[in-house]
Amino acid sequence: MIGIIDYGMGNILSVKNALEMIGAEVEICHNPQQVTNVEKIVLPGVGAFRDCINNLRSKKFVEVLEEEVIKKGKPILGICLGMQVMAKRSYEGGENNGLGWFDAEIVRLKPQDSSLRIPHIGWNNISFKKDIFLFRNIPESPDFYFVHSYFMECKVPDDVIATCDYGGNFTASVQKNNIVATQFHPEKSQDFGLTVLQNFSNWTF
Repeated sequence: MIGIIDYGMGNILSVKNALEMIGAEVEICHNPQQVTNVEKIVLPGVGAFRDCINNLRSKKFVEVLEEEVIKKGKPILGICLGMQVMAKRSYEGGENNGLGWFDAEIVRLKPQDSSLRIPHIGWNNISFKKDIFLFRNIPESPDFYFVHSYFMECKVPDDVIATCDYGGNFTASVQKNNIVATQFHPEKSQDFGLTVLQNFSNWTF
């Protein structure tokens, strides 16, 4: 069973539908207690960092995520804003602290090519490390769908498992032990995205 955290933000139904398309059993977790009963967790997100972390705190999800993910080692997939909130802090709309799972900061995209628009919206190819479970059965330089103005700047290079070039390289995916996340939206990325979700569903950590 894969639990999707519902903290009042994000494209919950799109993620649920995509996971069900690959045959996964899915439960939308409206409260912290539900998180303790699932085998894997998806933390989606669309919107602003400050709202995201405040909602997670007010709905008491931070404590249960610390228990289930950090202490018990339950696998989790963060998507877009759900990835960014895993960083130590963000500079979107002022400085705000995140979950601190990655030694990283969320900073604004600044493409070297001034013709490239922000937010970065649309399809872009990524480069990923070999032998990474999340990208099994995916060819080199696949394209995924992005919608964002900020990205995760990692202090630990080994945490970065994929990058994207948008007027300069930025972090497209990270992994640290049982924690994996993508800046792109696999639920909106057609066949490659479904393969990513399938790989997460099959992952045993």
